[in-house]
Amino acid sequence: MDLNSAKGDTAMTLILKEVTSENWEECITLQPREDQKPFIASNVYSLAQSKFLPNFETLAVYKDRIMVGFVMFGIDPDDSQYWIYRLMIDSRYQGKGYGLETMKQVIDRIKAKPDATNIMVAYHPENQAAAALYERLGFKVLGKAPWGEIMTCLSNAD
Repeated sequence: MDLNSAKGDTAMTLILKEVTSENWEECITLQPREDQKPFIASNVYSLAQSKFLPNFETLAVYKDRIMVGFVMFGIDPDDSQYWIYRLMIDSRYQGKGYGLETMKQVIDRIKAKPDATNIMVAYHPENQAAAALYERLGFKVLGKAPWGEIMTCLSNAD
């Protein structure tokens, strides 16, 4: 994801919709760039995982009527914090600011919840695009997680 080429005209036109029986097959066809695949679980895996995380939401990202991405977030059962587990914008739609706008919308959704907590994100240490995106959004690095990823936090007060 190239944050420097984000275009302002796309920001307000993204819509997040629940992944349902009507759109899940389209969702699993979305793919990151080849060089990003080591950094993110597939949408198939994420949707399967969500079935065992009852407090998680899976949302498709739409630009007009075209599905361009996927995001998954919810309260982690291990620490009772909101975690954004996945953000994936299809390779065909990267570089347009969709990842940034999606994250802003997800952050707003979480902050509007009555049980809002700090918002946590972890990413692969070599994923420089993710590091830049989360830093731009105000996430602070907490250190390395036991599973090897970089843990970040956005304070609910921010």
